[in-house]
Parts: sequence; structure tokens; C-alpha cells
Amino acid sequence: MEEYFKLKENDTNVSTEIMAGFTTFFAMSYIIFVNPAVLSATGMPSQAVFLATIIASVIGTLFMGLFANVPYALAPGMGLNAFFTYTVVMQLGFTWQQALALVFICGIINIVITITKIRKSIIKAIPESLQNAISGGIGIFIAYIGIKGANIIQFTSEPANIISINNQPFVADGTYSGIFSIISNGGIVPALVDFTNPATQLALIGLVILVILLVLKVRGAVLISIIATTIIGIPYGVVDLSQASMSSASISESFSELGVTFGAAFGHEGIQSLFSDPSRIPLVIMTIFAFSLSDTFDTIGTFIGTGRRTGIFSAEDQKALETSTGFKSKMDKALFADAIGTSIGAVFGTSNTTTFVESAAGIGAGGRTGLTSVVTALLFLACILIAPIAGIVPSAATSPVLIIVGVMMMSSFTKINWEDLDEAIPAFFASVFMGFSYSISYGIAAGFIFYCIVMLCKRKIKEVHPILVVSAILFLLNFIILAVI
Repeated sequence: MEEYFKLKENDTNVSTEIMAGFTTFFAMSYIIFVNPAVLSATGMPSQAVFLATIIASVIGTLFMGLFANVPYALAPGMGLNAFFTYTVVMQLGFTWQQALALVFICGIINIVITITKIRKSIIKAIPESLQNAISGGIGIFIAYIGIKGANIIQFTSEPANIISINNQPFVADGTYSGIFSIISNGGIVPALVDFTNPATQLALIGLVILVILLVLKVRGAVLISIIATTIIGIPYGVVDLSQASMSSASISESFSELGVTFGAAFGHEGIQSLFSDPSRIPLVIMTIFAFSLSDTFDTIGTFIGTGRRTGIFSAEDQKALETSTGFKSKMDKALFADAIGTSIGAVFGTSNTTTFVESAAGIGAGGRTGLTSVVTALLFLACILIAPIAGIVPSAATSPVLIIVGVMMMSSFTKINWEDLDEAIPAFFASVFMGFSYSISYGIAAGFIFYCIVMLCKRKIKEVHPILVVSAILFLLNFIILAVI
């Protein structure tokens, strides 16, 4: 194990890697319950999506750990699954089988641009100031996810600010049943909750426990805080132990339903019908483009944001990324592992599988090698049998971890010259917009676009790497496409 994962070389050990694997798993295990809830709105069988989510996560994460030897976990991405359901299927009129085909094609494109080094060229094209902004911005994004998960903030939207309900124009005196989405404009107002919610109180207790353990440098502080908070949540009524049961019949039903989604992307209702209507081909291409763009930059942002600060991708590794051929650097292998995840997930029946930003929780707990990923993958696999047990860990127990990881990542901001507006403006948009737009890729888009604007105004546009310029233009086109469709 030492020889394979190079534990000493990466300044870690087996126990630390195991704790980090558990931490990553608990931070992202919500996806096995949330993803079926989102995708089943398209008509996909929920139990099939449940199994597809686990299988895609296990295969992708094992590939990341065993091939790339880095502590990142993969799973169907939040945001991308919402785009799959509410935009691609419900708004654009694709069947869920066609949507899976679109995801599969997106995965193939990601594999191609990884093999042809387009992805690594994008990384090399990003200026160091923007890379530091992306790293700090992911810290903001992760902390925001934690704050939301802890239910510390609430949002108020007056009727005048509501744009649509269930993707239909809002009617003030209308009645709505089965509400799955409400969209409001900028009039929505965030505020602190009144802290009467037991789950919020539990999250605050967990946050205090974690801070104390970290300040006192207690080994395994993150995992201890998750377990302690979960136990405290039992008398609080936040943790329901009665849910920790699952019959063999329900497991059998899940595998039976998996037959409905497995390979559906290739059937006559999937890819075979995707290009049958010539009038919809431009829409098909634009949708694949939107999937691929978000997936690519979410992953690149996660690697840059977490890998630079922790040394997972060392200076030597980043140099090898720029000069070597094949898959000689960790980053090469990690990008390839991520690329195959999306296509694997589509085959089994789920939306884009991508590197999870919550992997930062395990990295924050000391994970430095692929052993962390292997542990996380095995825990996902065990969820086929013990999913309800994993499900009793509340978000109130994992959210404080994400908040503190966000704190740890803010140090990247010190490397940015905030007194120089030429550097500060793109850095601000790249970092802060990640939280504002709830998207890593859109934050990167804002940074790229404003970096090009600044350099154009300074008459230095020729100094900007062509890939960054093209990426900024593609992001603009993506926003235009989203506005049109």
C-alpha cells in the first residue's frame, strides 16, 4: 500500500487517508438521495437513478484513486443534474433518454479534449492571479454551500419579485401543486434565520465542536466532529434512527429498475432519435456545448483551487503537465479520470459525473493520495446495502466542515495584488461570482471575460493566451444561448 500510493512521499499515512475518505464521503453522501429526487422529475425511475448514482460514483472515484493517485471523489454533479432535468428535459423538450445521450456525448468530448491536451492547455493559459482567485473563490463557494446546508440563512421573495413557478410564468392569484422550483429576481433578500430550527442549532453546535478540535490540533478533528454532531442530533430529533432500515426487496427492486436506465442512452428513444429531426440539430449541439463547458471548467476550477494550495499537484507535477506527453503527471491522469466519469454515468443512467468540490473536506482532513478516494468509493459501494445508515448523517453535521474548509482556502487571496485594479477586477469576479452564481464554471467565466476586457482596455490583448480569449468568447456564447433558449 505504501509503495502503490506513495504515502510517505506525500507526507501522510493509512489512518489519515482513511479518516479523510470517510470525511469526503460524509460531505457528499447527500448526492445518493438528492440526485434521484431531481432526476426522477423527468420520469426516470427513482431507484434506478439511486443505483446509477452509486455505481457511477464508485467507478469514477476508484479510477481517480487507483489511476491518478489523488484524493478526489466523483459523483453526479449538483447544478448539472438540475440543468438536465429542468432545462434540457422540461424546458427544451428532450426525453430523459435523449438527455442521457447528450451527457454521454459530452463525456466523449471531454475525453477527446483531455487526450488532445486541450484541457491542460486551458490550465496553462490561466494567469497566476486568476488561479489564486479561483482557489479563494472555491473557498467562498464551499463555505456558502456549508452555510446553506446548515440553514443559517433564509431568503425572502415578495410576489412582485417572483418570476416563475415550476418553469411557468408566476400568477399572483394562481394555485400551485407539486412545486419543484421557484425563480425570483434580484429582489430576493437574504437574512439570518431566527435560530429556532433544531437543525440550525445542531449545525452551530457542530461548528463550535469542529473549531475547538481544530484549534487544539486534535487528530481526526473533522471526522470526530461529524460523528459527535450526528450523535447529538439524535436527542435533538434531527437524526431519525428509524430510517436506518432497508429490505432486500427494495434492493432487488432497485436492480430491476436499473435495467430501465442502463444503456437507455443508446436505444431508439435515446441517441438513435437525437439527430432524427434536422430542425433540432442546432439545439442538440448547443445543449452538448453547455453541458461540456460547465463540466470542464467545474473540474479545472476544483483542481486548481484545491491542488495548488495543498501541494497535491506540486510545482514539479505542474511543470510535467506542461512539458510531458501522455499521462505522466498527476494532473494529466486526474483530468482523464474525470473525463471518463461522465460517460460511465450516462451509460448507467445519471447526469454528468464530475469531480466533487466537497472533496476539499477530505483534503482538509489530511487526504493527499488516491487511498482517500478508494476509501470513499468503498463507502459509496456499501451504500447499496446501508444507504439509510449513511443517510442518517444530517447536513447539520457535514456543513460545518465545508464552512471551515472554505476558511482554510481563503489564504490564496493574499497572493493577489488588490491595490492593482487590473489584477483585482478579474480576480473579484472570478472568486465572488462563484458564490453569487452558485457555480464554479460561471465564476471562472466572469473572471475570464473581465480579464479580457481589462487587457483590451490596456491594449495588451495580444498578451492574453489565445485559449483564454477563445474560452471567454465561448462563455459569452453560452450565456447568449441560455438567454435565447
